Amino acid sequence: MSGGGDQQGTADAVWPAGARMERARSDNPVLDALLGAAYALHPTEIELTLDRLERLLARLGNPQDKLPPVFHVAGTNGKGSTVAFLRACLEASGKRVHVYTSPHLIRFNERIRIAGQVIDDEALSDLLRELLSRNAGQPITFFEITTALAFLAFSRTPADACIIEVGLGGRMDATNLIRQPLVTGIAQLGLDHQQWLGNTILQIAAEKAGIAKPGVPMVISRYPKTVTTRIAEVAGVTKARLIVRGDDWDAAVYEGALHYRDTAGRIELPLPRLVGAHQIDNAGLAIAMLRAQSVLPVPDAALRAGMGWAEWPARLQRLDTGPLTALLPAGSELWIDGGHNPAAARAIAENFRGAVLQDRPFHLVLGMLAAKDAAGFLKAFAPHATGVHAVPIPGHAHHAPEALVQLAHESTLPAIARESLQEALAAIGRAADRERPPVVLVAGSLYLAGKALADNGQSAG
Repeated sequence: MSGGGDQQGTADAVWPAGARMERARSDNPVLDALLGAAYALHPTEIELTLDRLERLLARLGNPQDKLPPVFHVAGTNGKGSTVAFLRACLEASGKRVHVYTSPHLIRFNERIRIAGQVIDDEALSDLLRELLSRNAGQPITFFEITTALAFLAFSRTPADACIIEVGLGGRMDATNLIRQPLVTGIAQLGLDHQQWLGNTILQIAAEKAGIAKPGVPMVISRYPKTVTTRIAEVAGVTKARLIVRGDDWDAAVYEGALHYRDTAGRIELPLPRLVGAHQIDNAGLAIAMLRAQSVLPVPDAALRAGMGWAEWPARLQRLDTGPLTALLPAGSELWIDGGHNPAAARAIAENFRGAVLQDRPFHLVLGMLAAKDAAGFLKAFAPHATGVHAVPIPGHAHHAPEALVQLAHESTLPAIARESLQEALAAIGRAADRERPPVVLVAGSLYLAGKALADNGQSAG
């Protein structure tokens, strides 16, 4: 069914006639041609089914059944960060780890890490050729064929663990063809992708809970009681073992440390390196998933190291010195975040509230894909932002900057349309008070965050 996070067109549920997903590209001409060939197979109108992928995987010998022990992670927000904590803790314990995430920020290769290393162009090209040949021209979504590619790559290289991020939803996501994961987890929930997952949080929760498997522990975060009950109903049908935050595990910050507890005991850990109070939730979920299984022992020392090792680009990331930061006066801060729904906006805005800003102006540079709830996103920043600079997202269907300006005004936010990210930052820089250098956040889309990373000369890992 699905693809990842911010990507327009990666959700494969009842895709409307005439719509097309955004095509992944590469600077390598051979790989770019192969990605184009895979993209060309993407159906124009898509039925809600996993039959296409099941057919291809059967032709490949069902590699999804030959993976190392799998940690399967779903959620509206925070699943990528949870993956990052899982990976860091497992690698800190000496494990070799495969990782599949989506979408990418700069290069498609970022989605697939084989035993700790981002897949290179040659290996990716060879696998794409093989999959295109085995698929024999049959219609298949781009996310489905790349998920099959990840499964095939992971099945052929020895590793101790495999971490798989759900693309969208859960029940009908392409990654859900993993029949027997080691443990599953659901991060924070919110309203997003309603056109495919449902218009209520209970419908969305049920879709996410669709990754539950018989006898497999499912670790969940803290939600309203009705949401937890709905997840329990779905998980109960499969006889999954539900592990609930607040009852079976919990995590909190006090006295400058992360304190985690579950039925096995308590641990004191360093605060996560990843910025934002919401990362406590994601780190806690990862720890709970690791401690819910006994196949791969992870000592407390590795959990402590993992809090500092975890990296997840474009999630409350402060940019280094580069061409974009040079557009702002000395002492300024330039941050990026790929969050693109109201729940993410509230978590991001919380980080810039109060003492962090003090008397410094706070500018939001915003670009959002057309299907996203821009009004809901902007409301979270209404009490905090000095101004909004609305920008386009080149190459993608997006809210027009002028429309974002109107929505910002409706939330009582000063706003102006800019032609590009660079123009917005240059304008902020020209108007800045050197005695009160600004804090600037580029947000609203992983595509925009990825562009900011690339334009500033930084990699995405």
